[in-house]
Order: sequence, then structure tokens, then C-alpha cells
Amino acid sequence: MLSHSNFLLAGDRLLATGGVMQMEGAGGGGLTPWALISGYGTDKQVGGTAFYTEAKTNGDFEISAGGVSVGLYNRLEISLSQQKLGLSDTVPGESIRVNTLGVKLRLFGDAIYDQDTLLPQVAVGVQIKHNEDFRNIPKALGAEHQTGVDVYFAATKLYLDAIFGRNLLLNGTLQATKANQFGFLGFGGDNRDSYQIKPAASIAVMLTDQVLLGTEYRYKPDNLSVFKEENAHDIFLAWFPAKNISLTAAYLDLGNIVNKSNQSGWYLSGQIAY
Repeated sequence: MLSHSNFLLAGDRLLATGGVMQMEGAGGGGLTPWALISGYGTDKQVGGTAFYTEAKTNGDFEISAGGVSVGLYNRLEISLSQQKLGLSDTVPGESIRVNTLGVKLRLFGDAIYDQDTLLPQVAVGVQIKHNEDFRNIPKALGAEHQTGVDVYFAATKLYLDAIFGRNLLLNGTLQATKANQFGFLGFGGDNRDSYQIKPAASIAVMLTDQVLLGTEYRYKPDNLSVFKEENAHDIFLAWFPAKNISLTAAYLDLGNIVNKSNQSGWYLSGQIAY
């Protein structure tokens, strides 16, 4: 997918070098922001991405997310997205919506082209999240704030021909956050109302020029005394049938969600990029 033979038109970035869109709208994996800038714009171009994701757990919680992003000159990414959580029979007929504005700045490095150095691509990002339904469920559960700001540093490196001729991608992210269940249950709580630094990691192998297999693990805070929050992880398979289109399927484990434990399931995501 990112081999040296895959250069397209002069000035265009290589296939899949913006990653897929994670659920909060940043370029990366499904769960975790990466240092990659979304879209295919080079340092002289503007790129863009649109995505939609649907997930459902074994307890019938439904998560949908959609949004758009713009990548400016392979340096700055701006994204706008909405996430929606359907509350199953926990609160029949009700859902919680979170709007997210994201900004990511590549600080230094190039994850793909700097093959002669171990230095990764490093970016800093901010996600401003606003819970539209805070005064219903989140506040009643003890959440302190309707709006939260997550700040993260991400480092991403692609190693060409690393495993049996296949390319290997590694990413590590550190995120300062107060978010409860990604912000669906508000921000801060009666257990804790201070920022915590939570790590996340991703590893992916390019099985073919169009198929990417990977896994992610994301640590989350546990701010509410009424329900324990657990970490999230996934195993994903992304397919790029054409340069501008990707489809991702994943097994997702979110642990406890509100009053239901062991919430796992599948998600599907589609993306258009240019």
C-alpha cells in the first residue's frame, strides 16, 4: 500500500498515508488519533476527508459517528464531527450526542519518507467536545462538565519492508483528558475532576497493497463512582479498493458501558478522501 512503487501523480501523497478517521474525527485508527494528517494533500496542497461509522455492542448500545476534516499542506488538520450513543434498554428511546471540533498540528518528522532515521512523525492535537444532552443522563450520574477539552501528543512511524516484506506502522499517543466514555457521559465526576494522562498504542501490518490489519488499545479515565469505566481496544481490517475510498471493519471491546459489563461488538466505517 505504501511501497516505493506506489507513487501517483507528482505532488500527491501515497495511498492511505492519512490513515482512516477515528471516531472523534481525527486522522488515525478507529479509536486513537495518529500523528498523520488526514487527506492526501502534500506540503503544497489541501486535502479533505469525510467519514461515517456505525457500531453496535452485544448489549444493544449503538454508536454512530460522522464528520469531515481538512488537511492543510500536510501540516495542519481541522476536523468537525458528531458522535451519538443510543442507550439501548438502559434508557429506552434515548441517545446522547457529542460534537467534536479537532485541530492537529504536525510538529516535525515524516512517518513515511524519513526512512533513514528512527525519528517518528510527531503531532500535537486538541479536541473540543460538547455534550448536547448533558443535563439528562450524564449530570444525573455525577458528571461535572458539559464541555471538555482533550489534548494529545502522537508519534507515528512507518517501517517499509519490515516483516516478510510487509510494511509495519507503529503509533503511540498520550492524551490529557477528563472525558467519561469518550464524552458521552460528560467530563469529570465525583471520583475525580482533574486531567489525567492516558496512553494509547496502535500497531498495523500492511498485508497487501490495499489491506491493513491492526490493533489498538486506549486507556480511559474512571471519574464516576456509580459505574466503573474500563479501557477500550479493537482489532481492525481496513481495505482501500481505490485511492479515495476506504472501508474498515473491526471488533471492538469497550468494557463497561453504564450498567452493562463486557460490551463488545463490531463496527463498520466508510471514508472518502482526496
